[in-house]
Amino acid sequence: MKLATAAQMKELDRQAIEDRHIPSIELMERAAVGVAEAALSLLPGRPGKCRAAVFCGSGNNGGDGIAAARLLFLKGVSVRVLLVGSYEKLTPDALEETRRLSECGVELEPWDPEDLGCSAWVRGCHVIVDALFGVGLSRAIAEGSSYARAVELMNRCAAPVVAADIASGVEADTGRVLGHAARADKTVAFTLGKVGQFVGDGVLCSGQVSVEDIGIPADLVRAAACPVQTVEKDFARAALPRRKTDGHKGDFGKLLVVGGSVEYAGAPYLTAAAAVRSGCGLVFLGVPESIWQVEASRCVSAMPFPLADRCGVLSYKALQEIKKKAERCDVLALGPGLGKGEQVTRLVLDLLAEMEQPVVLDADGINALARHMDVLDARRGRVTILTPHDGEFVRLGGDLSGGDRGRAARDFAAVHGCVLVLKGHRTVTAVPEGNVLVNTTGNSGLAKGGSGDVLTGVIASLLAQGVPAVQAAALGVWLHGRAGDLAAEELTPYAMTPKDVIAHLPAAFREIL
Repeated sequence: MKLATAAQMKELDRQAIEDRHIPSIELMERAAVGVAEAALSLLPGRPGKCRAAVFCGSGNNGGDGIAAARLLFLKGVSVRVLLVGSYEKLTPDALEETRRLSECGVELEPWDPEDLGCSAWVRGCHVIVDALFGVGLSRAIAEGSSYARAVELMNRCAAPVVAADIASGVEADTGRVLGHAARADKTVAFTLGKVGQFVGDGVLCSGQVSVEDIGIPADLVRAAACPVQTVEKDFARAALPRRKTDGHKGDFGKLLVVGGSVEYAGAPYLTAAAAVRSGCGLVFLGVPESIWQVEASRCVSAMPFPLADRCGVLSYKALQEIKKKAERCDVLALGPGLGKGEQVTRLVLDLLAEMEQPVVLDADGINALARHMDVLDARRGRVTILTPHDGEFVRLGGDLSGGDRGRAARDFAAVHGCVLVLKGHRTVTAVPEGNVLVNTTGNSGLAKGGSGDVLTGVIASLLAQGVPAVQAAALGVWLHGRAGDLAAEELTPYAMTPKDVIAHLPAAFREIL
């Protein structure tokens, strides 16, 4: 799904109204249909036995709400339409919708936060419509303002909330909460989903997002240059590589995983096991000699081999052995459980500098790269996929201070010429060309040590099977998250483990085959 920014939506509206001469009130009416239908779907009984509160601002988003209120009233719902703001500031279209509402016998009421009777009526509603602010909101909702108090009332009510286009208080481009934000159960996005509904805290405020066609010509929507999109099942299905019916193990990629230490012996096993489960033909696992027997006893399908170590972590002396093995492999996954130390850092940096093969860098491999970004920059033109969480990303020099994870990831990928998988709630994959892919799978059960090692194995496996780097990263994240969702359904997010995620990968693959 393409995701738009506030500026992109403003331009689409302008093109439809000014260039294609579509009346703006017609767009508003069609938007209202989607909002009203969403509200009706949440009612617990017949419309005639239910009541709804519609909170409206003075802008066109408020006009959408006023129009939706009229449609709810015509369906038999008892409606009160509450204006938060100034009547004098109503836009021309919102004024026209107010007139149409009045013709039905329903008036737009000024909302007084001190009116306890009105607040009690709202608390007794069966559904609430949030139409205070649209995608143009760029300033924080002031503490103690009537807008903030309206948002607080909506959030305290038991009734489900439907947001018109975007939950009020959510920044459309970043998902940041601007002071206060409504927590919607459903959001009806107009024409296109908004970036802020799928990243940051905006995800938590948007509920179930649906997209309503409000009449902007399809060719304008198709032509809109939206560098951000979601990764969903259709993307995953298209990116999944076909397997040759008569193929042999060499046709499905050779992967070398290098990692492990006495302290983190489980990490490389999880990476290798996930790679095998994800379809890779041959998976080799290089670990310190001190833990080789442990890995050999665990790994049935992957092939562990010992490397020179020093005090339980890989020694720099292992460099030549790794390079020799890597020459016969398609991809190197470097870092899971690697540990820290001067020799580890030298090993990682020299492998990155000298390896021509694609590299998936994770965990302590990323930590070794910090303060040596020139080594990453020198790999521009070669495939490098980094999979940091926020803390590792900051150590690499990434800037999350603005609260916009998508932009931060995109800027980093462009500067350093790599594919960046910024892990977290709604993991984002960014590429040097400026595109950002937002994942839509996963749950809190993945927030456990070892989950990142599984993700590295899935991505590296797909890359070894010939999937292009961007698709391998985004598909790997989707499969990892979907397997996590299936594990959570069976075991709950509390009880699931990274090994359970690996065990549910087959079901995730089956869904898209």
